[in-house]
Amino acid sequence: MIKIMIAKDFSKTPFGRYVTDSPNSAERFRKEILAPAFRGQEQLVEVDFSDISLGVGSSFLEEAFGGLVRKEGIDKKRVINCLTIKSKLPIYEQQIRKFVENAAPEKV
Repeated sequence: MIKIMIAKDFSKTPFGRYVTDSPNSAERFRKEILAPAFRGQEQLVEVDFSDISLGVGSSFLEEAFGGLVRKEGIDKKRVINCLTIKSKLPIYEQQIRKFVENAAPEKV
């Protein structure tokens, strides 16, 4: 299992959709941390939202997790089957699952 603790491995203040919005954006998180965890051998990926200073916005969640399917071309079923969310707020997992299920790969 790959464990990603956002506050420790990325930032205590993840914010923004794109790198033009924030250096701690969802786009950067997806490209540098999340997508590499889903490449290679299939295994569980746990994303832990503990110790984050601020609430995480839906645009961050959509870009990071929906973007795995839309931008990175990772199979939706793989994300759904391998992703585990650790959070005191169940809304994060609910939104992430919805964003992944609704995502479609972008046409190149």
